[in-house]
Amino acid sequence: MKAYVFPGQGAQYPGMGKDLYEKSPLAKELFEKANDILGFRITDIMFDGTEEDLKQTKVTQPAIFLHSVLLAKTLDNFQPEMVAGHSLGEFSALVACGALSFEDGLKLVSKRAMAMQKACELEPSTMAAIVGLDDEVVEEVCASIDEVVVPANYNCPGQLVISGSIAGIDKACEALTARGAKRALKLVVGGAFHSPLMEPAREELAAAIESTPFNNPVCPIYQNVNAAPTSDPAIIKQNLIAQLTAPVKWTQTAKNMIADGATLFTEIGPGKVLQGLIKKVDRNVEVAGVNSFE
Repeated sequence: MKAYVFPGQGAQYPGMGKDLYEKSPLAKELFEKANDILGFRITDIMFDGTEEDLKQTKVTQPAIFLHSVLLAKTLDNFQPEMVAGHSLGEFSALVACGALSFEDGLKLVSKRAMAMQKACELEPSTMAAIVGLDDEVVEEVCASIDEVVVPANYNCPGQLVISGSIAGIDKACEALTARGAKRALKLVVGGAFHSPLMEPAREELAAAIESTPFNNPVCPIYQNVNAAPTSDPAIIKQNLIAQLTAPVKWTQTAKNMIADGATLFTEIGPGKVLQGLIKKVDRNVEVAGVNSFE
């Protein structure tokens, strides 16, 4: 079965999407529509901006969403049998499988980006990648620390990203190194995504999601919060709201998709991160990527 997956924040790069704009009339039309919806020319930043320009919160998330969704829309014979997206990528996946319109998806992604930025400004916080330990050890250490620190991204076996307050992350990195972690690397991010510190953003986004119409998707979407497939718009909404403060269960998602028959995973959007993670989950599955206009 064909599975399509969509990347999250961090996959952006200068020049992304320019070939789509120049070669696809449909993509050009939708890019211009996006400029109008966002109220600024995101295309100028995507095509000609620097890495620093692309790191602006109001730019990063919509840029990755646009690149992924427009690639999917211009693909020949795009007929997904199952989809998933990593964090932000879940919104791209929902548009690609027909659960959300392009316009509504972009509006929600833009609102999500700004709400997360506001939440990050309330309290200094960060994330760290922990490599070389079992998930259970990382969970145990996080639970033992008297600060906000939680597992945030179950990326692949032996790689788990934690999220929390500055003090919590510092204490956790020290404790996890003592427990044998190969690496405990603090990430250059705006804040503690997928942690309780995102609660203000979750509340703000919840109202927007509740008032947005969702449709029945053409195929099941495996969502981050429980790694389980669903085609029910009400459940999709509920899981999407919970996603901001809950961990991304990517390892479990990939395993469940494989168990349900996925034999080829195609990553649509910038970068190759998800292809690498899926190979670490199961070396026997086939992976591919689409990151430019074909």
